[in-house]
Parts: sequence; C-alpha cells; structure tokens
Amino acid sequence: MNLPLALAFLFFVGSTAGWVMELIFRRFFSSRNPERKWINPGFCTGPYVPLYGFGLCILFLVTSLDSHTLIKDPVWNKLALFFLSAVAMTVIEYIAGILCLKVMKVRLWDYSNEWGNIQGIICPKFSLAWAALGAVYAYLVHPHILEALAWLSNNLAFSFVIGLFFGVFIIDFVDSAQLIVKLKKFAEDNDVVVHYENIKAHIRRAQDQAAQRHHFFRPFRSERPLNDQLKEMLSTFEARKHGKKTKDRT
Repeated sequence: MNLPLALAFLFFVGSTAGWVMELIFRRFFSSRNPERKWINPGFCTGPYVPLYGFGLCILFLVTSLDSHTLIKDPVWNKLALFFLSAVAMTVIEYIAGILCLKVMKVRLWDYSNEWGNIQGIICPKFSLAWAALGAVYAYLVHPHILEALAWLSNNLAFSFVIGLFFGVFIIDFVDSAQLIVKLKKFAEDNDVVVHYENIKAHIRRAQDQAAQRHHFFRPFRSERPLNDQLKEMLSTFEARKHGKKTKDRT
C-alpha cells in the first residue's frame, strides 16, 4: 500500500493511543500528580500526542526490517531491532525536547531527577522503557497493525477520516503554538526556561482553591491573566544561562 498514507494512518493511531496512555499514566502512576487528577497530556488541546504518532511510525519502519536479517542469529537479530527502536525513539524525544528548550525556552517534560539524564530531556530509564515498548510492539501490536493497514487498503474511504484528523490537528497545533509563543516571550523577558507541566499544575491548584471550574482540554484557561500566574512562579523556573533556579541568583 501507499507508504505516505500508511504512515499518516499510523501517526493518527499512535497520536491518539499515546494520548490515552499518557492520560492513564498521569492519573494513576505519575509521582508528579499526587492528587490523582485527570490531566490533559501534551501541549495540544485535542486528544493526541504527536510524539507518539512519530514513535509508532518509527516502530513500524524498524520492525519491518525484521524481514531483512541484520544478524544471522535470530535472537540477536531481535535484540538488535529492539535496541534500534530504543535509539530511534530516544533520538526523536531528544530532538523534540531540545527544540522546545533552545528555541521556545519551554521545557515540556523534565527528567532532571533521573539518573544519567542529558539536559533533563532523555535518560537511560526511559530509553529502556522505549526498548520494552519496542518489544511489546513487535510481538503484540505489529501483527494487528499489518491487519489494520490491509483493512485500510481495502477501505480507502477511511482516508477521509485521516484527512479530517490532520485538518483538525493542524488547526489545533497552530492555536496551541500561540500559547507557546506567549511563554517564550515571558521566558526571554525574564531570562528563564518555563516548565510547561508545572504551569498547568499551578493553574489547576489555584482554580481548586478558588472553587473555580477547571477546563480539562484548556488547562491554561483561567479567570486570572496568564502573565500574572507566570510571575508568581518566576522563582521556580530555571535560569537560562546557568541552569539553576532563578531564586538562586538573588
């Protein structure tokens, strides 16, 4: 089947499935959510996380290499593919994280407390998790993906749904990017790196204390100006030049 259409379909599936996975993880397992609240993951408004969409495309391409023997021993060949999956996913995670950090001055996630982390963007713990995910995908998910692609090739009318998804996604992405631009301006004006998830949590707590409605799909919507809330959090953000908390500079 047409590879671009297949990858578009996989991006659609991966982005939405990744959103569900992140939603459940943050609700029940994340140490950063001790109140066990439902948190909309990612920076887009809708139910999708693009990183997982790209990830599923990569896992599909890497696993497809299994038909081409890289190493004669089948066991080592599988291990090599899992390692390649982990490396590819880690590279994607690093590129996305470093672009947000260096260009937009926003930290979307933070692994600074994890052993062996690099700039708080990637770490061995989550690279191993990517390898495990690659194994799960290869053995349990990939056969169903092939079945789904075969179904898609026989039901090309579904491509309309994929196109609709990308239309909504692009509009959402542009709208969400406007918020990132505001955060970038604040970060540059105050010489800091802002923490995206911490801001969402701060607004959520303030709304709970004021008995105000929390907007699940619009977590930054508040009765108070965003800039005022950012100023309240200024001492908790990283100093851009030194990588320390801003309060350490005073």
